[in-house]
Amino acid sequence: MSDPAKLTPMMQQYFEVKRGLPRDTLLLFRLGDFFELFFDDAVTASRLLGLTLTKRQETPMAGLPSQALDNYVSKLLAAGKKVAICDQAEPAKPGKLVRRQLTRILSPGTTLAANQLDAARNHYLAALALDKQGLHAAWLDLSTGEFRVASDAHIANLLPVLTALDPAELLIIEGERERWAAVPHDQTAVHALHGFASERLASELPGYHFDAVTGAKTVMDTLGVLNLQGFGLAHSHPGLGPAGALVYYATENLCAKPENLRGLQEYRSTRTLLLDPATLRNLEIFSSSRGTRDGSLLHAINRTVTAAGARLLERWLAAPTLDLPEIQRRQSLVGELRAQPTRLAEVHELLGTVRDIPRILGRLQNRLRNPRELGGVRDTLAQIPGLRHALAGFGPDARLATLSAQLQELPALRDLLTHALADDLPNDLSDGNYVRAGHNAELDRLRSLTTDNKTWLSDLERAEQERTGIRSLKVRFTNNFGYYIEITKANLHLVPADYIRRQTTVGGERYVTEALKLKEKEIFHAEENALARELELFNALVAAVLDESIALAQTAETLAELDVLTGWALLARDWDYAQPVLDDGEVLEITEGRHPVVEQVLRSPDAALARGATAAFVPNDTLLACDDAQIALLTGPNMAGKSTYIRQVALITLMAQVGCWVPAKACRVGLVDRIFSRVGASDDLARGNSTFMVEMNETANILNNATDRSLIILDEIGRGTSTYDGLSIAWAVVEHLHRGPERGPRTLFATHYQELTQLDKHLLRLRNFSVAVKEWNDEIVFVRRVIPGAADRSYGIQVARLAGLPLSVIDRAKTILAKLESDDTDVSLPAATPQARPKKKISVAPADDSQLSLL
Repeated sequence: MSDPAKLTPMMQQYFEVKRGLPRDTLLLFRLGDFFELFFDDAVTASRLLGLTLTKRQETPMAGLPSQALDNYVSKLLAAGKKVAICDQAEPAKPGKLVRRQLTRILSPGTTLAANQLDAARNHYLAALALDKQGLHAAWLDLSTGEFRVASDAHIANLLPVLTALDPAELLIIEGERERWAAVPHDQTAVHALHGFASERLASELPGYHFDAVTGAKTVMDTLGVLNLQGFGLAHSHPGLGPAGALVYYATENLCAKPENLRGLQEYRSTRTLLLDPATLRNLEIFSSSRGTRDGSLLHAINRTVTAAGARLLERWLAAPTLDLPEIQRRQSLVGELRAQPTRLAEVHELLGTVRDIPRILGRLQNRLRNPRELGGVRDTLAQIPGLRHALAGFGPDARLATLSAQLQELPALRDLLTHALADDLPNDLSDGNYVRAGHNAELDRLRSLTTDNKTWLSDLERAEQERTGIRSLKVRFTNNFGYYIEITKANLHLVPADYIRRQTTVGGERYVTEALKLKEKEIFHAEENALARELELFNALVAAVLDESIALAQTAETLAELDVLTGWALLARDWDYAQPVLDDGEVLEITEGRHPVVEQVLRSPDAALARGATAAFVPNDTLLACDDAQIALLTGPNMAGKSTYIRQVALITLMAQVGCWVPAKACRVGLVDRIFSRVGASDDLARGNSTFMVEMNETANILNNATDRSLIILDEIGRGTSTYDGLSIAWAVVEHLHRGPERGPRTLFATHYQELTQLDKHLLRLRNFSVAVKEWNDEIVFVRRVIPGAADRSYGIQVARLAGLPLSVIDRAKTILAKLESDDTDVSLPAATPQARPKKKISVAPADDSQLSLL
């Protein structure tokens, strides 16, 4: 049905809105109590939502109840769809076409409703542009107003933070992904960027939306400033192009300028510890290998009780600061809180009643308003005096006094909301009764007309009986006639002159008076007028809250920080964490360190049930230094704990640099600029990469980007190819990391290649370590203790026995191993077994020694 002449006025309305929408946007069109979808939108929605697909005049249709809109929209957004809401702009009137207008376009990156967001996670919309000068990016959390811009000549410096932020939606220039995919294979950074964009919902915009000059003007207009100098940004900053695209897209989707953007911050990779995407995955920082938060570092160190606190912790982990005084400040605050457990518990309990002020403000400022949002502000302000009192108990000289001073009580706003809002608040303005009785006399009067009309009618009836002397006089009401005074025929001679006859009945007459007609009109419109008056009062309360939005936002930031630090203090007490010492040195020293995630898992009820008792985690020491013990080469059997050990060193280092205390007896960390990891093995067949290619890609990234201030953990380099190829690669990697004669990146290198242990004779800063095991009756017992010196062998057959291989296989493997390890290269094996390649001994010499040989 495309001929306009054949369209009904309502469908003409529909197509007028539909034509202005971005491609692939589902239009929900309000018809009475339902939102309807038509044509292909209806087919798509019926499939995704399980709606009944109907037809009217061959037009596919699917409808959903308006009161269930949010739930259905949430499902569509989760499926990666965009949804446009076209609502009625006026009440329906018989015989008149209702005016409708587009009120909002919802996409995964621009939604604001509370039930469409994970309260504990940041929700970013990001924009990217790549040119000869590098990668330019901006990201925006529309629900809180956080707005950042960045630019870097090296993709590898920005991709880590973008991956950690995990934006819900990307904005890129039309055709950009195809161009990224087509670059030569040696441009690995561009391919990594293509992979990042391909894994997320990406919306394409024309390139002119990413123009830096236009973007600067758009951003300034939105922020209401004449220049960007106050934010430390030049108008020529290339990241302003993507920033302008974000503001344009948000404005289009909100159908209005976003009102909660108050500032723009620049992100610089040189100010943060970088964790590349492989390291985020390998170390399970934000999610475990199962894809859930459980089992991740974030889950292990998260003791927050507020949504804003949980999001702040996520941001701190996504971009750990290199600001040493800031790190030390956080650690000191944790120490002050930890030192007084009673007051710590009091602060923690009070924070548990704090509401999500940043997102409440975001919704209020962007026209998503309901009474419970104001209730959240009221309830939060009610806790501020108690929190300040509790913090004062730590002493006037404590660093916590600074945080306490940043909490603004706003007593006038608190009292206004307390006296104006009812205790129990509805989620919908149309429900009414959210303004407390006694707050406004006019509203109380209007409400009384609906709640007390029976009393008023009884009083009127009694007064008229006394005035007229007619004892049988009655005041009645019918739906068709309204309010009236009924007089029997026997008393008609007593009817006063001011009575107006309206209807004759079998038994008498019905009358009205001017006072009764006026009261009837008031009663009929009382509920409507009461709701309208209540809405006026609500809007005044919203305005009062928004007048204090800056103070509320600053208080919310402090509450979120206090929540994170309080949680860390509880974590430190519960798990006996130590305060790490951070400095600008080059030493990484950990005494009796433990894996923060594995330790908690071992002491969990599920682990105790599986083992019959709670297992204790075995702590270990670590000492690395750029100019001394730079490389720790770790050998030992599978299952002995090598991977757990090297991971725990990286996680402890990361925890220390975000300001958290750490699972160790003592810890000293010289600031690390990047953490790299190459752990585990997995295919990436969708992009044509085998396990070995993934391993080599990640290793290449490390070798090309690590600095002397980096921390590197490597596990089983070279295992994905033949023995000699793998050994050669692993050997060369160790030598490369050792670098010059004086210093190199601190490195933990776990391997099964026993031959590499000979490198300590020629690489001065390499130290051999092994994971101790004990043998008993041809079986091994894992001690989990890291000790100096190389492992004597790999114990692979013993581990295979533990895995349950048939004894016949185990016995045969022992025979073959004995022959391969013998010096007799002429030993023959049965025909059923392939001839073994004779084992060769390796004579080690320095990398620059021309006599290096495999004998």
